[in-house]
Amino acid sequence: MSDTVAASDLGRAAYCPRQLYYARKREDHEPPAEVLERRNLAFRYPELRTASDAALRELPLAVSPPEYRENLDSLADDPLWDRLVDPAERNALLHGKDCRGVAHKLLGGEEQEAPIPVLVSGGVPPPQGVWGPQSVRAVALAKALAWEHEREVPRALVEYPAVGVVRPVRLTTRKKARYRELLRTVRNLDGPPPRISDDAKCDTCDYRGECGVKTRSLRSLLGL
Repeated sequence: MSDTVAASDLGRAAYCPRQLYYARKREDHEPPAEVLERRNLAFRYPELRTASDAALRELPLAVSPPEYRENLDSLADDPLWDRLVDPAERNALLHGKDCRGVAHKLLGGEEQEAPIPVLVSGGVPPPQGVWGPQSVRAVALAKALAWEHEREVPRALVEYPAVGVVRPVRLTTRKKARYRELLRTVRNLDGPPPRISDDAKCDTCDYRGECGVKTRSLRSLLGL
């Protein structure tokens, strides 16, 4: 399915279409090493629940050891806990009609329940829900899984193992509309899109030099 779009490209486009353009030029597809290290934590929860403060401080956590253990204890009360720590599949490559991507975990459904794809994030969650780029990636994985299984997949999960938190993403009408909008954006991307004006995003972007965007700090130095 050569015309399918990568779920990761949808996530980049949701963050900044211009960033996706430069990432494609560099053929930059691999996540940073720290992201991979944090993703690996998602497969060690039973061990980490009882780990000492000293052992936890050696890991790339985003919260203190006591808070981390508390979050994992809360997560253990979730009905999905057993499937989260022992997923049916790991790094499952999904191919849908429009999109393809990797579900870092695939949780088997119980009886009539559909399987649940899980996107494991190397970052930290917002106060509520999930970040927009992760939401659209989760929707893309659910849509791809639904295409493969020929049945509706009404939700996906985004897991934040550096914090010990898992958030659901339900395929609402609004989220599916955003997914279709970004599909069009990615498919039509044949030149650099207009620059965005978002200092928080641009300050941390690896492509700001090529992009030529002036962040607030640079504008202040230039007297602009």
